[in-house]
Amino acid sequence: MGNSSSTPAAPPPSSSTVAPPPPPANPSQPSSLTPPPSADVPPELKIPNVFKEEVSNNPGTFEELHRKCKELFPQTFEGGRFLVSKGLSSHFQVSHTLTMSQLSPQDSGYKFGATYIGTKQYSPSEAYPVLMGDIDPSLNLNAHIIHAFSKKVRTKLQSSVQEGKFMGQGSVDYLGDDFSTTLTLGNIDLLNKTGVIVGHYLQRVTSSVALGAELVYQRGPRVPGGEITVLSLASKITGENWQFTANVCPSAVAAHCCYYHKVNEHLHIGAELESSLMTRESVGKGCYQLEIPGGNAMFRGSIDTNWTVEAVLEKKLMPLPFTLQLSGTANFANIQKSQYRFGIGLVLG
Repeated sequence: MGNSSSTPAAPPPSSSTVAPPPPPANPSQPSSLTPPPSADVPPELKIPNVFKEEVSNNPGTFEELHRKCKELFPQTFEGGRFLVSKGLSSHFQVSHTLTMSQLSPQDSGYKFGATYIGTKQYSPSEAYPVLMGDIDPSLNLNAHIIHAFSKKVRTKLQSSVQEGKFMGQGSVDYLGDDFSTTLTLGNIDLLNKTGVIVGHYLQRVTSSVALGAELVYQRGPRVPGGEITVLSLASKITGENWQFTANVCPSAVAAHCCYYHKVNEHLHIGAELESSLMTRESVGKGCYQLEIPGGNAMFRGSIDTNWTVEAVLEKKLMPLPFTLQLSGTANFANIQKSQYRFGIGLVLG
Protein backbone atom coordinates (compact mmCIF):
# COMPACT_ATOMS: atom_id res chain seq x y z
CA MET A 1 0.00 0.00 0.00
CA GLY A 2 1.20 3.50 -0.71
CA ASN A 3 0.54 6.84 0.77
CA SER A 4 -2.95 8.02 0.09
CA SER A 5 -3.95 11.35 -1.26
CA SER A 6 -6.53 12.37 1.24
CA THR A 7 -8.59 15.48 1.60
CA PRO A 8 -6.73 18.78 1.44
CA ALA A 9 -5.21 19.53 4.80
CA ALA A 10 -5.61 22.65 6.87
CA PRO A 11 -3.40 25.73 6.49
CA PRO A 12 0.06 25.49 7.94
CA PRO A 13 0.11 24.75 11.60
CA SER A 14 1.97 27.05 13.83
CA SER A 15 4.70 24.61 14.28
CA SER A 16 5.78 24.33 10.67
CA THR A 17 7.73 25.95 7.92
CA VAL A 18 6.19 28.34 5.50
CA ALA A 19 6.50 27.40 1.85
CA PRO A 20 3.28 26.12 0.27
CA PRO A 21 3.73 23.36 -2.29
CA PRO A 22 3.23 23.99 -6.01
CA PRO A 23 -0.24 23.71 -7.56
CA PRO A 24 -1.57 20.20 -8.00
CA ALA A 25 -1.42 18.08 -11.09
CA ASN A 26 -4.70 16.32 -10.31
CA PRO A 27 -7.82 18.47 -9.89
CA SER A 28 -9.32 15.95 -7.50
CA GLN A 29 -6.28 16.19 -5.24
CA PRO A 30 -5.55 19.91 -4.91
CA SER A 31 -2.51 21.14 -3.10
CA SER A 32 -3.28 22.50 0.34
CA LEU A 33 -1.29 25.01 2.30
CA THR A 34 0.14 22.37 4.58
CA PRO A 35 3.94 22.66 4.85
CA PRO A 36 6.43 19.79 5.19
CA PRO A 37 6.18 17.60 8.29
CA SER A 38 7.41 19.11 11.52
CA ALA A 39 10.30 16.67 11.46
CA ASP A 40 11.90 19.01 8.93
CA VAL A 41 11.48 22.05 11.15
CA PRO A 42 14.51 22.91 13.31
CA PRO A 43 13.71 22.82 17.04
CA GLU A 44 14.41 26.52 17.42
CA LEU A 45 11.76 27.31 14.81
CA LYS A 46 8.89 25.30 16.28
CA ILE A 47 6.18 27.84 16.85
CA PRO A 48 4.30 27.25 20.10
CA ASN A 49 0.61 26.51 20.03
CA VAL A 50 -0.83 29.98 20.49
CA PHE A 51 -4.42 28.92 19.91
CA LYS A 52 -5.13 27.14 23.17
CA GLU A 53 -8.74 26.42 23.93
CA GLU A 54 -9.05 29.06 26.64
CA VAL A 55 -12.80 29.26 26.32
CA SER A 56 -14.24 25.88 27.31
CA ASN A 57 -16.88 26.08 24.61
CA ASN A 58 -14.53 27.08 21.80
CA PRO A 59 -13.64 24.13 19.53
CA GLY A 60 -10.18 25.46 18.65
CA THR A 61 -8.97 26.21 15.15
CA PHE A 62 -9.51 23.98 12.13
CA GLU A 63 -5.81 23.74 11.40
CA GLU A 64 -5.24 22.01 14.74
CA LEU A 65 -7.92 19.41 14.13
CA HIS A 66 -5.44 16.50 14.19
CA ARG A 67 -2.80 18.17 16.37
CA LYS A 68 -3.06 15.94 19.45
CA CYS A 69 -2.38 12.82 17.41
CA LYS A 70 0.23 14.42 15.15
CA GLU A 71 2.30 15.56 18.14
CA LEU A 72 2.90 11.92 19.08
CA PHE A 73 4.66 11.07 15.80
CA PRO A 74 8.45 10.80 16.15
CA GLN A 75 10.31 13.54 14.30
CA THR A 76 13.12 11.49 12.85
CA PHE A 77 16.26 12.78 11.19
CA GLU A 78 19.35 11.28 9.56
CA GLY A 79 23.01 11.94 10.24
CA GLY A 80 24.27 14.30 12.90
CA ARG A 81 22.75 17.45 14.35
CA PHE A 82 24.11 19.92 16.90
CA LEU A 83 22.00 22.76 18.26
CA VAL A 84 23.08 25.56 20.58
CA SER A 85 20.35 27.80 21.99
CA LYS A 86 21.10 30.92 24.00
CA GLY A 87 18.65 33.27 25.67
CA LEU A 88 19.95 36.83 25.50
CA SER A 89 17.03 38.16 27.56
CA SER A 90 13.60 37.08 28.77
CA HIS A 91 12.22 38.02 25.33
CA PHE A 92 15.03 37.31 22.86
CA GLN A 93 16.79 34.06 21.97
CA VAL A 94 19.28 33.03 19.30
CA SER A 95 20.33 29.60 18.10
CA HIS A 96 22.97 27.93 15.96
CA THR A 97 22.22 24.65 14.18
CA LEU A 98 24.74 22.44 12.42
CA THR A 99 23.38 19.48 10.44
CA MET A 100 25.35 16.76 8.66
CA SER A 101 23.49 14.30 6.44
CA GLN A 102 24.90 12.05 3.73
CA LEU A 103 21.50 11.03 2.34
CA SER A 104 20.09 14.58 2.36
CA PRO A 105 22.96 16.93 1.49
CA GLN A 106 20.47 19.73 0.74
CA ASP A 107 19.52 19.72 4.43
CA SER A 108 23.12 19.79 5.63
CA GLY A 109 24.92 22.91 6.73
CA TYR A 110 24.67 25.75 9.22
CA LYS A 111 21.65 27.85 10.16
CA PHE A 112 21.32 30.86 12.41
CA GLY A 113 17.96 31.38 14.11
CA ALA A 114 16.43 34.10 16.25
CA THR A 115 13.20 34.32 18.26
CA TYR A 116 11.55 37.33 19.86
CA ILE A 117 8.51 37.11 22.15
CA GLY A 118 6.77 40.37 23.02
CA THR A 119 5.24 41.66 26.22
CA LYS A 120 1.55 41.66 25.30
CA GLN A 121 0.03 38.80 27.30
CA TYR A 122 -3.48 37.33 27.33
CA SER A 123 -2.60 34.36 29.55
CA PRO A 124 0.49 33.02 31.36
CA SER A 125 1.23 30.76 28.36
CA GLU A 126 0.74 33.34 25.60
CA ALA A 127 2.69 36.48 24.74
CA TYR A 128 2.69 38.56 21.56
CA PRO A 129 4.03 39.44 19.10
CA VAL A 130 6.11 36.40 18.21
CA LEU A 131 8.82 36.87 15.61
CA MET A 132 11.06 34.01 14.58
CA GLY A 133 13.21 33.04 11.65
CA ASP A 134 16.34 31.36 10.42
CA ILE A 135 18.88 31.93 7.65
CA ASP A 136 21.72 29.89 6.16
CA PRO A 137 24.94 30.96 4.41
CA SER A 138 23.16 30.73 1.01
CA LEU A 139 20.73 33.42 2.24
CA ASN A 140 17.78 31.03 2.27
CA LEU A 141 15.40 32.57 4.78
CA ASN A 142 12.32 31.44 6.73
CA ALA A 143 10.36 33.96 8.79
CA HIS A 144 7.22 33.85 10.96
CA ILE A 145 5.24 36.62 12.61
CA ILE A 146 2.33 35.91 14.96
CA HIS A 147 0.34 38.67 16.62
CA ALA A 148 -2.94 38.91 18.51
CA PHE A 149 -4.93 42.13 18.25
CA SER A 150 -7.34 40.83 20.88
CA LYS A 151 -8.14 37.58 22.67
CA LYS A 152 -10.28 36.58 19.69
CA VAL A 153 -8.47 37.98 16.65
CA ARG A 154 -5.01 36.69 15.75
CA THR A 155 -2.90 36.82 12.62
CA LYS A 156 0.02 34.87 11.19
CA LEU A 157 2.41 35.91 8.42
CA GLN A 158 4.87 33.41 7.02
CA SER A 159 7.38 33.85 4.24
CA SER A 160 10.45 32.18 2.81
CA VAL A 161 13.17 32.88 0.30
CA GLN A 162 14.59 29.71 -1.23
CA GLU A 163 17.17 29.95 -4.03
CA GLY A 164 16.05 33.49 -4.79
CA LYS A 165 12.36 32.61 -5.01
CA PHE A 166 9.95 34.30 -2.61
CA MET A 167 6.91 32.53 -1.19
CA GLY A 168 4.55 33.79 1.46
CA GLN A 169 1.16 33.44 3.03
CA GLY A 170 -0.92 35.05 5.73
CA SER A 171 -3.95 34.09 7.75
CA VAL A 172 -6.44 35.64 10.17
CA ASP A 173 -8.16 33.63 12.91
CA TYR A 174 -11.28 34.62 14.81
CA LEU A 175 -12.17 32.61 17.93
CA GLY A 176 -15.82 33.08 18.89
CA ASP A 177 -17.60 31.81 21.97
CA ASP A 178 -18.48 28.47 20.35
CA PHE A 179 -16.88 28.64 16.89
CA SER A 180 -13.69 29.56 15.05
CA THR A 181 -13.02 30.82 11.54
CA THR A 182 -9.83 31.21 9.51
CA LEU A 183 -9.02 32.89 6.22
CA THR A 184 -5.68 32.09 4.60
CA LEU A 185 -4.09 33.58 1.48
CA GLY A 186 -1.09 31.85 -0.07
CA ASN A 187 1.25 33.08 -2.83
CA ILE A 188 -1.26 35.62 -4.13
CA ASP A 189 -0.15 37.23 -7.40
CA LEU A 190 -2.66 39.81 -8.59
CA LEU A 191 -0.85 40.50 -11.87
CA ASN A 192 -0.83 36.87 -12.97
CA LYS A 193 -4.06 36.06 -11.10
CA THR A 194 -2.60 33.08 -9.26
CA GLY A 195 -2.68 31.92 -5.67
CA VAL A 196 -4.54 29.88 -3.08
CA ILE A 197 -7.40 30.97 -0.82
CA VAL A 198 -8.53 28.73 2.05
CA GLY A 199 -11.49 29.28 4.36
CA HIS A 200 -12.14 27.30 7.54
CA TYR A 201 -15.09 27.14 9.89
CA LEU A 202 -15.46 24.98 13.01
CA GLN A 203 -18.62 25.05 15.16
CA ARG A 204 -19.19 23.36 18.50
CA VAL A 205 -22.53 21.53 18.29
CA THR A 206 -22.56 19.87 21.72
CA SER A 207 -20.15 19.81 24.65
CA SER A 208 -18.20 16.98 22.99
CA VAL A 209 -18.91 17.36 19.26
CA ALA A 210 -17.73 20.01 16.80
CA LEU A 211 -18.41 20.12 13.05
CA GLY A 212 -16.77 22.21 10.37
CA ALA A 213 -15.83 22.67 6.74
CA GLU A 214 -12.87 23.72 4.60
CA LEU A 215 -13.12 25.46 1.24
CA VAL A 216 -10.02 25.65 -0.95
CA TYR A 217 -9.84 27.78 -4.10
CA GLN A 218 -6.72 27.61 -6.26
CA ARG A 219 -5.89 29.41 -9.46
CA GLY A 220 -2.82 29.14 -11.65
CA PRO A 221 -1.43 27.99 -15.00
CA ARG A 222 -0.47 24.58 -13.61
CA VAL A 223 -3.99 23.90 -12.31
CA PRO A 224 -6.12 21.86 -14.74
CA GLY A 225 -8.77 24.17 -16.15
CA GLY A 226 -6.99 27.19 -14.69
CA GLU A 227 -8.81 27.07 -11.38
CA ILE A 228 -10.30 24.61 -8.92
CA THR A 229 -12.50 24.68 -5.83
CA VAL A 230 -12.62 21.84 -3.32
CA LEU A 231 -14.87 21.43 -0.28
CA SER A 232 -14.17 19.09 2.62
CA LEU A 233 -16.11 18.39 5.82
CA ALA A 234 -14.71 17.77 9.29
CA SER A 235 -15.75 16.53 12.71
CA LYS A 236 -14.18 16.47 16.15
CA ILE A 237 -15.40 14.30 19.02
CA THR A 238 -13.80 14.81 22.42
CA GLY A 239 -14.04 12.49 25.42
CA GLU A 240 -12.62 12.70 28.91
CA ASN A 241 -9.21 11.36 27.92
CA TRP A 242 -9.53 10.75 24.17
CA GLN A 243 -10.25 12.56 20.93
CA PHE A 244 -11.38 11.45 17.47
CA THR A 245 -11.08 13.76 14.46
CA ALA A 246 -11.89 13.24 10.81
CA ASN A 247 -12.20 15.19 7.59
CA VAL A 248 -13.69 13.94 4.33
CA CYS A 249 -13.30 15.30 0.80
CA PRO A 250 -16.28 14.17 -1.33
CA SER A 251 -14.74 15.22 -4.67
CA ALA A 252 -11.59 13.15 -4.10
CA VAL A 253 -13.54 10.40 -2.27
CA ALA A 254 -10.88 10.61 0.44
CA ALA A 255 -10.82 10.64 4.23
CA HIS A 256 -8.33 11.41 6.97
CA CYS A 257 -9.02 10.18 10.52
CA CYS A 258 -7.03 10.44 13.74
CA TYR A 259 -7.56 8.98 17.20
CA TYR A 260 -5.73 10.17 20.33
CA HIS A 261 -5.89 8.54 23.77
CA LYS A 262 -4.24 9.58 27.01
CA VAL A 263 -3.61 6.34 28.91
CA ASN A 264 -2.02 8.09 31.89
CA GLU A 265 0.21 11.05 32.66
CA HIS A 266 3.21 9.41 31.01
CA LEU A 267 1.77 7.32 28.17
CA HIS A 268 -0.13 8.65 25.14
CA ILE A 269 -1.14 6.61 22.09
CA GLY A 270 -2.59 7.54 18.71
CA ALA A 271 -3.65 6.15 15.36
CA GLU A 272 -4.05 7.72 11.92
CA LEU A 273 -5.76 6.49 8.75
CA GLU A 274 -5.63 8.14 5.33
CA SER A 275 -7.63 6.59 2.52
CA SER A 276 -8.65 7.49 -1.01
CA LEU A 277 -11.08 5.43 -3.08
CA MET A 278 -10.11 7.35 -6.21
CA THR A 279 -6.47 6.26 -6.05
CA ARG A 280 -7.31 3.02 -4.24
CA GLU A 281 -4.61 3.71 -1.71
CA SER A 282 -4.71 3.71 2.07
CA VAL A 283 -2.16 3.97 4.82
CA GLY A 284 -2.58 3.49 8.54
CA LYS A 285 -0.20 4.51 11.28
CA GLY A 286 0.01 3.80 15.00
CA CYS A 287 2.15 5.82 17.40
CA TYR A 288 2.87 6.38 21.07
CA GLN A 289 4.74 8.71 23.39
CA LEU A 290 6.25 7.47 26.64
CA GLU A 291 7.75 9.77 29.25
CA ILE A 292 10.14 8.39 31.86
CA PRO A 293 10.28 11.11 34.56
CA GLY A 294 12.82 9.27 36.72
CA GLY A 295 15.13 8.88 33.76
CA ASN A 296 14.56 12.38 32.30
CA ALA A 297 13.76 10.74 28.99
CA MET A 298 11.00 10.72 26.38
CA PHE A 299 10.45 8.07 23.72
CA ARG A 300 8.26 8.37 20.63
CA GLY A 301 7.64 5.53 18.22
CA SER A 302 5.42 4.65 15.27
CA ILE A 303 4.73 1.95 12.69
CA ASP A 304 2.63 2.17 9.53
CA THR A 305 1.12 -0.21 7.02
CA ASN A 306 4.04 0.38 4.64
CA TRP A 307 6.15 -1.43 7.24
CA THR A 308 8.03 1.71 8.19
CA VAL A 309 9.14 1.85 11.82
CA GLU A 310 10.30 5.16 13.32
CA ALA A 311 11.53 6.07 16.78
CA VAL A 312 13.17 8.99 18.58
CA LEU A 313 14.67 9.01 22.08
CA GLU A 314 15.37 12.29 23.90
CA LYS A 315 17.42 12.03 27.07
CA LYS A 316 18.40 14.96 29.30
CA LEU A 317 21.96 14.52 30.50
CA MET A 318 21.49 15.97 33.97
CA PRO A 319 23.07 17.94 35.58
CA LEU A 320 24.67 19.06 32.32
CA PRO A 321 22.60 21.40 30.09
CA PHE A 322 22.59 18.85 27.28
CA THR A 323 19.84 16.81 25.64
CA LEU A 324 20.83 13.72 23.66
CA GLN A 325 18.66 12.74 20.67
CA LEU A 326 18.75 9.32 19.02
CA SER A 327 16.71 8.76 15.84
CA GLY A 328 16.05 5.64 13.80
CA THR A 329 13.96 4.71 10.76
CA ALA A 330 13.61 1.27 9.21
CA ASN A 331 11.51 0.06 6.28
CA PHE A 332 10.81 -3.67 6.02
CA ALA A 333 8.56 -3.61 2.94
CA ASN A 334 11.27 -5.50 1.11
CA ILE A 335 13.03 -7.84 3.53
CA GLN A 336 15.92 -8.42 1.14
CA LYS A 337 16.47 -4.69 0.67
CA SER A 338 15.46 -3.27 4.04
CA GLN A 339 16.35 0.39 4.44
CA TYR A 340 17.71 1.93 7.63
CA ARG A 341 18.42 5.53 8.59
CA PHE A 342 19.94 6.65 11.88
CA GLY A 343 20.66 10.01 13.43
CA ILE A 344 22.26 11.42 16.56
CA GLY A 345 21.77 14.93 17.89
CA LEU A 346 22.93 17.04 20.79
CA VAL A 347 21.06 20.09 22.08
CA LEU A 348 22.81 22.60 24.31
CA GLY A 349 20.60 25.08 26.14
